[in-house]
Amino acid sequence: MKNDLAIVEKLQQSLKGPKPGLPAQLIMVPHPRPGQKIYTEVEESCSKAGVMLLLYPRDGSFFLVLTLRAGTVLHHRGQIGLPGGQLEPEENFEEAAVRETWEELGIPPAQIKIIGSLTPLYIPPSDFCVYPVVAVATGSVTFKPLPEEVAEVIELPLRHLMDPQNTRRETWSIEGRPVEVPFYKYRKHKIWGATAMVLAEFLAVLQSTQEI
Repeated sequence: MKNDLAIVEKLQQSLKGPKPGLPAQLIMVPHPRPGQKIYTEVEESCSKAGVMLLLYPRDGSFFLVLTLRAGTVLHHRGQIGLPGGQLEPEENFEEAAVRETWEELGIPPAQIKIIGSLTPLYIPPSDFCVYPVVAVATGSVTFKPLPEEVAEVIELPLRHLMDPQNTRRETWSIEGRPVEVPFYKYRKHKIWGATAMVLAEFLAVLQSTQEI
């Protein structure tokens, strides 16, 4: 793989162009899909959240931070997600993503450099439209997770995510019915659902920037 820093530089340029969008997201959608509507059909009525794909350097490589959501949060408790949350009044999705990353993980806004965004995604079970922001953390990163919201900080190596061998598929029983679930495997974790769909588009953008 080419130098990780070069990947980030090319990623920033690629994010300025057309996005892979829904076709890339659907690569990681469970089947049967929990609803067929897309964000453009519900954007006027759905709740809105900004989420962040935060890349940061460590030991010569780049990582992406995910969180295991605490059992006390309102939505998607016990699931793996991206730092982020609902927009506050007069707040845009970038501001919400930065604020929530600060609140959940203790990364100060001054240390976050936004380099672009991905395609919004509608989540039928919670009626949220999520707006993914891509950013790079500058300097040394130290996480200070908020216990009320974050049960575990998951530091996912970018190289691990880009390895096709770590994309898996299983049949699970969800609400009493069999569901085929694609996911990204990392150690004991299975990253699936809306988070995996956002990551799928992110990977499509990454893979368009260089040879692996």
